[in-house]
Amino acid sequence: MAQFVRYTTGEQPTWGRLWGETIEAYDNAPYDGGEPTGKSVALDEVTLLAPVEPSKIICVGLNYALHVKESQSATELPENPVLFMKPPTAIIGPGEAIIYPPSSKRVDHEAELGVVIGKKARQVSEAEALSHVWGYTCVNDVTARDLQKKDGQWTRGKGFDTFCPVGPHIETELDPLSITVESYLNAELKQSGNTADLLFPVPFLIAYISEIMTLLPGDLISTGTPEGISPMRPGDVIEVKVEGIGSLLNEVKAAN
Repeated sequence: MAQFVRYTTGEQPTWGRLWGETIEAYDNAPYDGGEPTGKSVALDEVTLLAPVEPSKIICVGLNYALHVKESQSATELPENPVLFMKPPTAIIGPGEAIIYPPSSKRVDHEAELGVVIGKKARQVSEAEALSHVWGYTCVNDVTARDLQKKDGQWTRGKGFDTFCPVGPHIETELDPLSITVESYLNAELKQSGNTADLLFPVPFLIAYISEIMTLLPGDLISTGTPEGISPMRPGDVIEVKVEGIGSLLNEVKAAN
């Protein structure tokens, strides 16, 4: 396993490789030619940041059949991937707070597998798609459900600041075709699915998206959520757990 993190010791953000309880510092993002600096720091001496710096976040909606069934926004399985985007300003890291916007009455969690691009991808085939992936991470596609339904499109409901928790690290050695994706709200299991049940699996998504837009190193694809979405309230703690990666925990807080 090769795990990479972004972290800070109170100074500028730094990339590093995680070796147990020690982080080996890198001079840049590993997918962008970063190399070890020869320095290291203990994991308990740093604050982990979101391990991504994407130019764009491409998300996939309605990608599990049972989630389509529970969603009131769709009655039939999609013929093609349902794509939308979140702004990079929505990203937060592990332990950071999800801010509950005053304009919403229902904010949901959505546990997802995140795919981080490592090599420029433009019109790639399914067969070569995974060779353009750098690694995988946990994503919470936080959604203001009432605003999503009210607007009829998803930009506002999905795009608030703090609505894209990512982390805790990137795992570069993982088979994305059959792994468990779960969420726990206040330690209670809410979602449990497997990427084997994705309507559009990871290689297909990369090929499909790269036909539309060029994927750049560092870009993030969030692959869709299984059934079991539920609302969160200020004070709640939401955990996204992805098999082979780990757990991403964030607390929900009211806006000041």
